[in-house]
Amino acid sequence: MGIEVILILLVVGAVAGWLAGILVKGKSFGLVVDIIIGIAGAFVGKYVMGVLGVSIAGGILGAIINATIGAVILLLIARIIKKIG
Repeated sequence: MGIEVILILLVVGAVAGWLAGILVKGKSFGLVVDIIIGIAGAFVGKYVMGVLGVSIAGGILGAIINATIGAVILLLIARIIKKIG
């Protein structure tokens, strides 16, 4: 991955984290943590979609959708872990 790809994933991840925080209802971690999880979700979404061979859309819109899917997955996992702990 080049530096441009990483920077795009960071920006897309921030947007995806915000969207995932809105989509996943319940007790929120707060905007900043949701954005951080969204950034991690961007990497997870890119990896998972690549492994599955799924391409949802092209360009920035596709990247936001993939990252939002990854962020929602991570937010759900984080909330489950928070309930257990």
